[in-house]
Amino acid sequence: MATEQLRVIYVDDEDDIREVALMSLEDVGGLAVTAFSSGQALLDANAPAPDVFLLDVMMPGMNGTELLKRLKACPDYRAVPAIFMTAKAHPAEVESLVGAGAIGVICKPFDPMTLADEVRNLLESYERR
Repeated sequence: MATEQLRVIYVDDEDDIREVALMSLEDVGGLAVTAFSSGQALLDANAPAPDVFLLDVMMPGMNGTELLKRLKACPDYRAVPAIFMTAKAHPAEVESLVGAGAIGVICKPFDPMTLADEVRNLLESYERR
């Protein structure tokens, strides 16, 4: 995957955070990102499967863990790894999110200069397992 552009689907309900993350992932990190403002918007879009999902945890309506559960029930998305982003990154919370099926957790606020590298590193660690 090193020579291919990593494809990410990013879901976050906060417009400002989503905009900063998009610039960070695309402009700084060189990733191909499709962003959605809610889990329902992603499910309704029937978007092609990415290499990785990047999901906000705390969202109104359908939170990140519920969204991941729904994505894992979709045949096209079942095998796609997911990374959560959250401001609640206490060890117990991280353990719970990994237990829910995430390959890792990125803490908010994130560093825009290193966000894409964090995504790549978590994905590479997962693929080496």
